[in-house]
Amino acid sequence: MSENTNQITEEMNAFYERADEFIQLANTLRTDDIHAGKINASMLYAVARFSAWTAATGFVKGSDYAKEKQDIIEHFTKNFERMLSDNIDDYAENFQKYMQIGNQ
Repeated sequence: MSENTNQITEEMNAFYERADEFIQLANTLRTDDIHAGKINASMLYAVARFSAWTAATGFVKGSDYAKEKQDIIEHFTKNFERMLSDNIDDYAENFQKYMQIGNQ
């Protein structure tokens, strides 16, 4: 049983490492002219585009894929809402540390 626990931990570590790589890339794109809001809009588009492709890989015909549009949207929206909520809670609890209030 401890093997499953270790495997889950390894999977979760890999999950967070991939997410951190995207965040690091986003941070490298920020400049005086390209603020975080612009980066976020691009990331949201990229996630939407990749999610549409990911969902499409499970189908053989576009018409079948189109029939599942609402379920696909609900699936991805529900997951995004949960992750966003968890991260807002985390930021609220660690606001000074994450936003470096008083460290400037």
